[in-house]
Amino acid sequence: MKHIHLRDLDVSRIGLGAMGMSHGYTGAGTDDDQSVRTIHRALDLGVTLVDTAEVYGPRVNEELVGRALKGRRDQVVLATKFGLISHTGRTGPTDSSPANIRAAVEGSLTRLGTDRIDLYYQHRVDPGTPIEETVGALAELVTEGKIRHIGLSEAGPGTIRRAHAVHPVTAVQSEYSLFTRDPEARVLPVLRELNIGFVPFSPLGRGFLTGTIRSTGQFDPDDFRADNPRFTGENFGHNLRLADQVAAVAAETGATPAQVALAWLLAQGDDIAPIPGTRRVARVEENAGADAVRLTEEQLTRLSSLPPAAGDTHNEAGMRMMER
Repeated sequence: MKHIHLRDLDVSRIGLGAMGMSHGYTGAGTDDDQSVRTIHRALDLGVTLVDTAEVYGPRVNEELVGRALKGRRDQVVLATKFGLISHTGRTGPTDSSPANIRAAVEGSLTRLGTDRIDLYYQHRVDPGTPIEETVGALAELVTEGKIRHIGLSEAGPGTIRRAHAVHPVTAVQSEYSLFTRDPEARVLPVLRELNIGFVPFSPLGRGFLTGTIRSTGQFDPDDFRADNPRFTGENFGHNLRLADQVAAVAAETGATPAQVALAWLLAQGDDIAPIPGTRRVARVEENAGADAVRLTEEQLTRLSSLPPAAGDTHNEAGMRMMER
């Protein structure tokens, strides 16, 4: 698999998001052995960027990833996130205070079974703690060798600039796909100006762009898509028609819709490393295969010209936590 650089961090240009193995999606946490096999297969295929977070589960996703990487840690650029669990042990509002960061990193290192985290993200911007204070605490962890690189998730241009002025930011993670184009106008120009890499999460529109979702009846009641605006009411039908247009391009190329959606993302720049999530070996093989898909200029233009997806990317509470 080809590699790119997130600033000065070398990664495979397609990574693996581990969240859905333990958290948020239908079937999460039901077969950890299968999830471990999926991570192993991803590594065998050349995937090097593996992404998790303290809050997934909570905490159990880091334990799962740590179990899977035992004996293979040096093959991986390991990314995790802090800030949605307080140092008091409470899960809830954002907390990026230095005290929480110290508690969080020690917990993550233990659960992941490692002595360093390669890319450590602030999960969401904390309005209660100045970003300069947060990044100052992270810079100390870099000096101590507990983390190697600093990242931000769903941060806006102003926060990115202020953070980067304290210590270089290696990568920003945000939702970006054919369904979610918000970063193009606001965030990507700033990242490219500052030489910061970009890691799109939910690059397959939370499964919509795979072409396999045809009804919300496919979701368990605790699947967070059940109350996601893009999967409800009239929005669902509108977005289904967009997914069908991606499938039409896939039929032309001999690729799958998921591979086309990822290939479109990869064509947006050599500083972008999407992290599609899955807990199935077949899906990680499919996603990794997008590395070899080449779309024509006409196909790229057609995909880029699709109308916006209908509905917000998160429910009301989730939207309030993002700097958009």
